[in-house]
Amino acid sequence: MSFKSITADNGTEFHQYKKIEARCSAKFYFANPCHSWERGSNENVNGLIRQYLPKTESMARLTQQQCNQIADKLNRRPRKRYAYKTLEEMYYGI
Repeated sequence: MSFKSITADNGTEFHQYKKIEARCSAKFYFANPCHSWERGSNENVNGLIRQYLPKTESMARLTQQQCNQIADKLNRRPRKRYAYKTLEEMYYGI
């Protein structure tokens, strides 16, 4: 499965978006400031991450291994949007 576009916020981490566009052959779009609904799936994933890392909890001591574990759980979670397939199944066409 491939993607054709990326929608991001206006954070500094995307300053080199042209390189990402070139490498992925995908078009980059930027959401308007304070328009979180323009990044719907991103906001949904943020909510899912908060099930593991509540806002009241500091992420300062979070390890890469813990991040990877959360990502694995989310990637293996069936999604109604995809007829209850997981993101891995969608990505690999299973």
